[in-house]
Amino acid sequence: MRVFLLLFMVFGSVRGQEVLFEGHVFENGGNKPIPYANISFLNSLKGTSSDEEGYFYLDIPESFLDKKVHISSLGFKDTIVSAKQIKELGEIRMIEDTYELDEVVVSHSLGDSQVLNPISSYSIKSGFTSAATPWVLALYFPNIGAAKKYLDKVTIYVQKNANFNRKSKFRLRVYNVDKVTKKPKDDLLRKSMVLESDPDKEFVSIDMSAFGIKIPEEGIYIGLEWLFLPYNWYTVGYEHAITKEKVLEDYFAPTFAAVYQKNQNYRTMVYGLGEWSDFAIKAQGNRENLVPAISIKLSKK
Repeated sequence: MRVFLLLFMVFGSVRGQEVLFEGHVFENGGNKPIPYANISFLNSLKGTSSDEEGYFYLDIPESFLDKKVHISSLGFKDTIVSAKQIKELGEIRMIEDTYELDEVVVSHSLGDSQVLNPISSYSIKSGFTSAATPWVLALYFPNIGAAKKYLDKVTIYVQKNANFNRKSKFRLRVYNVDKVTKKPKDDLLRKSMVLESDPDKEFVSIDMSAFGIKIPEEGIYIGLEWLFLPYNWYTVGYEHAITKEKVLEDYFAPTFAAVYQKNQNYRTMVYGLGEWSDFAIKAQGNRENLVPAISIKLSKK
């Protein structure tokens, strides 16, 4: 069973004195905390998330205080500020992201339905996990046919992890598609939906019909956002190949299951450090892509 880490950039190691980097994330103009905001140091693989009260902390090399920090959270504009400023103020202020989406009409009549990217447990071949800094893993679903469709249900499959046997939290994201770049664009789900995976269950399934999300002509992306909370944290120990010393590495649950998909329309992208990037792993023969094991059920009004 193979597990792929979402680590896309490699940088030189940084040594020196470490300092405690901590504070709270608030809405701009008030003292309302923002829970589960993801905080990443640009040009590095170092990051964390705020907890339910908006509090965050992280031990960092002192030299990191000269870096910029990228902060993102559902419903707020991405923010980039200096680490030194955050250290001095002990807080981060985020501005609410205001933009107009197409009118949401709740459909109570499910009518005909279809399932995209159906998953069976035997088809799960691998998984995705995250370390060092938070990521969003997103799978594209095309909109095929002229009929109006609404997002009825999302099912996310997770892998069992021998090093982590507790429940874990993650956030569900739903995006429309940029017509030019074909990358995820706006959040269609304005509510912060934090889900919980159970180690005794193979999947997390959520009814989306009450949100009345109409599938845009260009299709949608379903995103899975890791949260770097103590709740999700675990370590893995191994012997260094050269020094033979024991090394401990930090990881964050859950491990999202993965399957091979022949349909090339199912594009996988990741969001980290402020930008979207393609993520492609090919099977032997270059005929299939490894994609997150996410199924969606669509309903016609």
